[in-house]
Amino acid sequence: MKKHNGMRPQDIVVLLKVIALQDRNWRIIDLANGLKISPSEIFEALNRCKIARLIDQSKKKVHLLSFMEFLQYGLKYVFPVQPGAIVRGIPTAHSASPLSEHISSGKEAFVWPYDLGNSRGQAIEPLYKTIPEVVEEDPLFYELITLSDAIRVGKAREINLAMGEIEKRLRHAQPEY
Repeated sequence: MKKHNGMRPQDIVVLLKVIALQDRNWRIIDLANGLKISPSEIFEALNRCKIARLIDQSKKKVHLLSFMEFLQYGLKYVFPVQPGAIVRGIPTAHSASPLSEHISSGKEAFVWPYDLGNSRGQAIEPLYKTIPEVVEEDPLFYELITLSDAIRVGKAREINLAMGEIEKRLRHAQPEY
């Protein structure tokens, strides 16, 4: 049996993408192409998630309750983030939909640094470097990853709102949840 040497940020990205695919048939190469992560790195991420009991033995179905618990109680400690300088990029956390509809824009905007982005705000390092390039192709994945950033950078109110929004999307993506 393989040893678990700790989670990596791309593991969360891979699990969110699997959820966003909504039970569609997929292969490792499909995840690799969709996330711009090498197939070997996808394979290793799925193995780490299996060992951590966040995905089933077939590595096709996320254990949603365990994953939600990890997001709520572990994400901000395992993958912390500090807002950086003002840059051009793509909105994330409470600056992106769906949280931007619930939280007033009086707060500083958060963005992933990206030269082709159309917003300005404080830089938030994405969980994986390719995120800004791939989110436009999958709206559900974009929402899930920005809600995860709200958990990483937010205070209690933002975290609670983000968890509620993630749960709504999980119920829609996998009705048996």
